[in-house]
Amino acid sequence: MGNTFGHLFRVTTGGVSHGPGYAVIIDGCPPGLPLSVEDLLPDLRRRRPGQSKIVTQRKEDDAPEIWSGVFEGHTDGTPITILFRNTDQRSPDYGDIKDKYRPGHADFTFDAKYGFRDYRGGGRSSARETICRVAAGAIAKKLLARLGIRILGYVKQVGDVYANIPDPTAVTLEQVEATPVRCPDAVAAARMIDLIDEVRKDQDSIGGVSELVAVGVPPGWGEPVFDKLKADLAKALLSLPAVMAFEYGAGFAVASARGSANNDVFVRKEERIGTSTNRHGGMLGGISSGEPIVCRVAIKPTSSLSRPQSTVTRAGEPTEIATRGRHDPCLLPRFVPMGEAMMALVLVDHWLRWRAQCSTEETNRATVHRLQ
Repeated sequence: MGNTFGHLFRVTTGGVSHGPGYAVIIDGCPPGLPLSVEDLLPDLRRRRPGQSKIVTQRKEDDAPEIWSGVFEGHTDGTPITILFRNTDQRSPDYGDIKDKYRPGHADFTFDAKYGFRDYRGGGRSSARETICRVAAGAIAKKLLARLGIRILGYVKQVGDVYANIPDPTAVTLEQVEATPVRCPDAVAAARMIDLIDEVRKDQDSIGGVSELVAVGVPPGWGEPVFDKLKADLAKALLSLPAVMAFEYGAGFAVASARGSANNDVFVRKEERIGTSTNRHGGMLGGISSGEPIVCRVAIKPTSSLSRPQSTVTRAGEPTEIATRGRHDPCLLPRFVPMGEAMMALVLVDHWLRWRAQCSTEETNRATVHRLQ
């Protein structure tokens, strides 16, 4: 259970990091979308390990194999199946932890739920599972791009180093990809890299914050009660490994604000109604307002450390553990494409739901025409 995400654009993943590989099935993608392996590669390359010294050195090609759902270069409306083969597992690195609980990991909770666990790299809780989400997200992003919607994420904070981002909507992909830490503020990026390298040498890890922005989302997407757009975004992003907190718009800053200062004033913007500010983060009442959707997530420091830590065995006996293997000293750089993917999956699902309940046939036809 819990391996499928979405309502009309449904994504199901399967596989473990030290098994033969992973598979993802995307059901609900409209037919006629041009799609090839090359469309998936840019985001997969941004997610894969071994990109620089500040991420894990596991070497995986992450080469996708499209098994179904695409015919003569276009989606055919049937489920899209994509396979990824694991090629660089080092399962013996995890032999020492077979009967030990790693601090910060899901070892204990997996045992509590299932009665046993795949201790090789964490099994289903491994961050390698996100390769499936990034592939599905690349398809969702391509659909959204045809509607004029752009999604971009970046690193806003690592430890106590903060980036200066005056306008999140003005950040470009080129700025984000200019440094291995994926921070568009070059000065802050250099300090972040130094900090990550420092904690890596100290056999430690560091956390931070990623900001995600969607520009071009029209007003009216989302539901007013349980399936609020903000609620689905929160669930999507919190379902990613190591995410500890979610906020959108002004976020936790509203706790100390007054309503008169926090409210966004409605104004006329060329051919549409909008707001002069965007403290609501592009969502009001759980429905998109037409302003950019801006949200942030806090990522915890990597739990796997090569320095000794106190823990207990499955029998409850005190012991020490030092996790072997290859792990990210900071998860933020590789998180960015994962966060973008989950935001895209939520938005494309809500677009399809909105299209299914459009108020007029004319609006529905116009939306279909824009996709084609």
